[in-house]
Amino acid sequence: MADSPHFSILLVDDEPAQRTVLAGYLRKKHHAIREAGSVAEALKRITQEPADIILSDFKMPDRTGLDLLREVQKQQPETTVIIMTAFGTIEDAVQTMREGAYDYLTKPVDLEELDLLIQRVGERQRLLSENRLLREQLVERYSFAGIVSQSTSMEAVLNTAGRVAHSRASVLIRGESGTGKELIARAIHFHSPRKSQPFVAVNCAALNENLLESELFGHEKGAFTGADRQRRGRFETADGGTLFLDEVGDIPPGMQVKLLRVLQEQSFERVGGTTPLHVDVRIIAATNRNLEDLIRQGSFREDLYYRLNVITIDIPPLRERREDIPPLLQHFVERFSKENQRETPSFSREAWEMLLRYSWPGNVRELENIVHRAVILARGDVLTTDDLPPVMKALPREASAGARNAIADLPGQVERLEKELVLEALRLQDGNQSRAAAQLGISERNFRYRLKKWGLK
Repeated sequence: MADSPHFSILLVDDEPAQRTVLAGYLRKKHHAIREAGSVAEALKRITQEPADIILSDFKMPDRTGLDLLREVQKQQPETTVIIMTAFGTIEDAVQTMREGAYDYLTKPVDLEELDLLIQRVGERQRLLSENRLLREQLVERYSFAGIVSQSTSMEAVLNTAGRVAHSRASVLIRGESGTGKELIARAIHFHSPRKSQPFVAVNCAALNENLLESELFGHEKGAFTGADRQRRGRFETADGGTLFLDEVGDIPPGMQVKLLRVLQEQSFERVGGTTPLHVDVRIIAATNRNLEDLIRQGSFREDLYYRLNVITIDIPPLRERREDIPPLLQHFVERFSKENQRETPSFSREAWEMLLRYSWPGNVRELENIVHRAVILARGDVLTTDDLPPVMKALPREASAGARNAIADLPGQVERLEKELVLEALRLQDGNQSRAAAQLGISERNFRYRLKKWGLK
C-alpha cells in the first residue's frame, strides 16, 4: 500500500489547547504544520508561504471561517479549506461548503475522521493535478503552433482561427473530408477563454433525426421506448465550453428548425420534457458540402446558415497546398516511429517521389494513415514503394527526367512560385506592401520577411 501524502497544513483556531492537540497528531502523521490564532494571522501566513490545506475553526474573534474561505479563494484557489465547527453552527459550516469549502468537522474533532478526510484531500489533489496536466497537454497538442504547415494558404487559415478564438462568434469550417476541420475547431477552443471547459463533438451525419435530437438535447425518463432513465444531451455537457457540430450539412430539415431555436434563445427542453434548460455554448460547425447549393435546393435553412456562418474558415485540400506534403510526411513518420518504439526511417527516392506525385483525395487523414501503415510494415530503416499501398502504385512508375528533377527540387520550385506571386501582387497594388500582403492572404510581417529574404525592395 502506498504511503499517505504529506501536506503543509495551516491550523486556524483561537483556542491554543485545540491547536496543540491537532498539531501534535498531524505532526505524528508527518505533515508540516503551522498555526494561526485569527483570520488576520492566517491570511498573513499564507501570503508568506502557501498551504496545501487550511483547517479552520468557523467562529473566531475577528472574522469567521467563511471570511477566510472567501479570501483564500481569491488568493490561492487551489488550497483546500476544511471548516471545524461546534454542533450549534453546523448550518454555517454547510454554507461554507456551498461557497467552496471541501468539508467540515464537528468539535471535538475525531482524529481518525480527520485522518481519513486528509487522505481524501490527497486523492482529490492528485486528480486535480492529473487534470491540470491533461489540460496542458491538450492545449499543447491542439495549439496552432502544433499544426504542421508551411503554405501561405494554411497560414491564412491559422491566422483567421487565431483571431476568432477569443470571441464568442459561431464559426463555420468548410473543407473536404480529411483536411483537418476538427483539428482547427479544437485549436480554436483550446486558445479561447473556454479552454478549461468541455469540447464536445457530434457527427451529425452518423445519426437519424430522432437519435440526433436525443443526442443533442437529451431526454427524460419514459420519453420513448427504451428511455429507462434521464439522459443529458451534448448541449448540457458542453455548457460553458464549445459544441462542435461536424457534417452540419447533413442535419435533417426537422432538426434544423430545433437547432435554430436553440441558437436564437440559448435554451431548449429535453425530449419528453417541458422545463426550459439554459446553456452557454459556443458553436463551431463544419461541413464538406456546399451549403449555398443546399439552400438553393431547399434542403438547408438559410436562417440557420447565417446563424452558423458568422465567421467562415475554408481549409484548402492537400493537393492545392502541395508544399505542406513534405513537412507532414516527416512529422507523421517521426510520430509513428516514436509510438512504435523504433528508429525513424528515411524514404527511398522512389517512395518520396511517389508520395509527392500522389493527388491525396483523402487529404491529410489519408496521408497520416499511409505513413502509419508504412512505418509498421517497413522491414528496415528505409521506407520503400513496397511499403506503400497498391492505390499509390497504380500511378505511372516512370516519370520524365524533367518531372523527376522538378520533384527533387520541390522547395526551389515553391520558392520561385512564391516570389512570382509576391512580385505580381506588388505590381497590382502599385508597390503598396500592406495591400499586397492582404491580397495574398498573409500577414504584412510575413510579406516583409519574404522581401528581405529575397533581397527585394
